[in-house]
Amino acid sequence: MSSTRRALDRRSGDVPPGGSASSRLDRVIAGLVWWWRAVPLVLFAPLIATALGVPEVRDEFGRVFGLAAVGSAVGAPAVGFVVALVGGRRQALRRFAVMGAVSGGLVLSLWGLLVLLAECPAGHHC
Repeated sequence: MSSTRRALDRRSGDVPPGGSASSRLDRVIAGLVWWWRAVPLVLFAPLIATALGVPEVRDEFGRVFGLAAVGSAVGAPAVGFVVALVGGRRQALRRFAVMGAVSGGLVLSLWGLLVLLAECPAGHHC
């Protein structure tokens, strides 16, 4: 059977060769990827709410959304890496490793920026 035929069979809802457990694993991996992809939306949700005319969301829940975004940016690749490792999915393992590297770089950059902003006295340009 050609690879194109197998891809068509998987899209039509047939169970992959590994059985239903393999299909569940694919859905878990896809869900973790989408969780990571939703991080920018979570991060910018307070700003979007402010633009839509609801500034109370930013005032009351801005910190919670920020912490949720950072937790999701780090948590989704970590959990996905473990799931892909246990499931023996090499391609997903590489994908989650790249996602973790991107998230780690962004989180470290954000942390460095916040440290620099905290050291700069109010009204002074550092």
